[in-house]
Amino acid sequence: METGKVQVFDSRLLTADMVMASACLPNIFKSVIIDGVPYWDGGYIGNPALFPFHAGSDTGDIVVVQINPIERKGVPRTAQEIQNRVNEISFNSSLLKELRAIDFVARLIEDGKLDESRYRLERIHIIENETALMKMGASSKMNAEWAFLTHLRDLGRETAASWLDRNHADIGTRSTVDLRRMFQGIGPQHQG
Repeated sequence: METGKVQVFDSRLLTADMVMASACLPNIFKSVIIDGVPYWDGGYIGNPALFPFHAGSDTGDIVVVQINPIERKGVPRTAQEIQNRVNEISFNSSLLKELRAIDFVARLIEDGKLDESRYRLERIHIIENETALMKMGASSKMNAEWAFLTHLRDLGRETAASWLDRNHADIGTRSTVDLRRMFQGIGPQHQG
């Protein structure tokens, strides 16, 4: 929080404090102190942070599970609607910047301006359920009722299974999102 930089915790060294820090919303919880350093939810800086996959992974596939709608039709009118939309935009902004950067690097590679031995084309996939996301407002983020959490789990399983049915053959082969089209318009532009 003090540096404003992304801190990616090593999953092999993960602690309960690291998990708590990754979900620490500053308007609700105090910062979580780890080794003398205060942390807030990383969504304000990297949500999710994609850069570790470029150098720290052998896979060229990045699968994003989208939990905040990128696009929401209509103008928010009430204070709650406005705050909800501000949260959606701010939590999506770092993701969109990283996806733009991935697309930019891909264009440079395709134009022969970057050495393919040092840079690689990433295959991007986005799993989302826009219909369900549109029905959920900011208050759903605070809902810790067991029935709601199991509903989210089941919705996630159904959405992932449906996505895999349509796109399994593309994993390891090609992106299922056309980033160029995505940034010409708004929202993920699924291929195939």
